[in-house]
Amino acid sequence: MNLENTQVQMRKGILEFCILHIISRGEVYASDMLEELTSAKIMVVEGTLYPLLTRLRKAGLVEYKWVESNSGPPRKYYTITSKGQEFVSSLDNTWQELVNSTSQIITKKSK
Repeated sequence: MNLENTQVQMRKGILEFCILHIISRGEVYASDMLEELTSAKIMVVEGTLYPLLTRLRKAGLVEYKWVESNSGPPRKYYTITSKGQEFVSSLDNTWQELVNSTSQIITKKSK
């Protein structure tokens, strides 16, 4: 079994949750999301972010607007929708359950 592949799959499993949390804090540009995800060691591949943002938009969880830039082409800024906020709140509950369950399992001592 390949350790790196397992680590990548674990990170991918929480990527959508992390992206929704970043967007839920307020209007955000995709490169800022990428920077935060990369610094948190959640994601390092840019090609993963944009398809996920498209899926979230098509699902009605996020929306975007174009904003003119003084230093180049217009930028696409993302915000969370009310449906997205409800969705991320439900994921928060699931996350807490997973953290508690995982912690219970990994901290249990051998017999």
